[in-house]
Amino acid sequence: MTRPGSTAYTPGLNSKKINLALQGGGAHGAFAWGVLDKLLEDGRVTFDAVSATSAGAMNATVLGYGLTIGGADGAREELEKFWKKISDEGAKGILKPSLIDQMLGNHSLDYSPVFMVMDLLSRVMSPYELNPMNVNPLRKVLEESVDFEVLREGCPIKLFLSATNVRTGKVRMFENHEIGPDQVLASGCLPFMFQTVEIDGEGYWDGGYMGNPAIFPLIYGSETNDVVIIHINPLNRDEIPKTAKDILNRLNEISFNSSLMREMRAIAFVSHLIDDGQLADDKHRRMLIHSIQDEKYMTSLGVTSKLNPDWKFLQELRDVGRACATAWLDEHLDDVGKRSSTDIASSFL
Repeated sequence: MTRPGSTAYTPGLNSKKINLALQGGGAHGAFAWGVLDKLLEDGRVTFDAVSATSAGAMNATVLGYGLTIGGADGAREELEKFWKKISDEGAKGILKPSLIDQMLGNHSLDYSPVFMVMDLLSRVMSPYELNPMNVNPLRKVLEESVDFEVLREGCPIKLFLSATNVRTGKVRMFENHEIGPDQVLASGCLPFMFQTVEIDGEGYWDGGYMGNPAIFPLIYGSETNDVVIIHINPLNRDEIPKTAKDILNRLNEISFNSSLMREMRAIAFVSHLIDDGQLADDKHRRMLIHSIQDEKYMTSLGVTSKLNPDWKFLQELRDVGRACATAWLDEHLDDVGKRSSTDIASSFL
């Protein structure tokens, strides 16, 4: 199911197959857009399955749709169109960096009067009170960007989008055949910003609370052992946060990385047992973990920049992502299929 004259997503003879794990992080998800753009352009890796959360779920959905209708080139085109629509929709609103923010050059909304008011109100009022009509501009962008029926019927890669069941606290994975706008929005439903997304009688919040991103679907739902994690939320920070804003930001980073840390510990444990001969290598999978990230750059950004839809900022994030993907391909492509290029013990344990 491709566009006239387009190339279907068919792996090259010498390409290596990988799984992707895409974190959430609001506008910072444009970094993952850049990574995907470079990997698609390069063509030496192809994707088997993608596990994704929040902004990562949006990237994954648009990626899958683009591959469905136009192969790798179509995916690159659809991702750029999606992020441009995010920017254009954001430009219609009043949540923009102030002149002070622009002068500081950190892309934040720290001194935006509108953000300050919204932040204060969100601490005392719920989205049901602040937004009783449940208007979510992301729904419009998604519905304009993706033909979900086409995606469900023909997506050439496996998609796993995580959301958190509000009632049970369990993670819920939405797969190809059931993905629509509600499922994508559920994966990115921050409960202080959006009303709970209800699907089949159950309420869902952001998947990052239980999996950011979840790795287990890639273990059980893919035959490919290599997992490339595209990090959005920094694992490490050099300084102890002192301000209330910085404390809250670091708390959110730790919370949204916690499930990933636990899964990495389990993967390391199984790998250790295989290495020691306590588990049979032919009966238990050795997952090979790779990471694409730029912690220095991400830690330089203020938390409020996750809400900044400025097109120049999104392009900057994309370009940083492309550069990181280029470096990973140059340094670690040969590791794919052979070994982990990420030291799990030093990075996660």
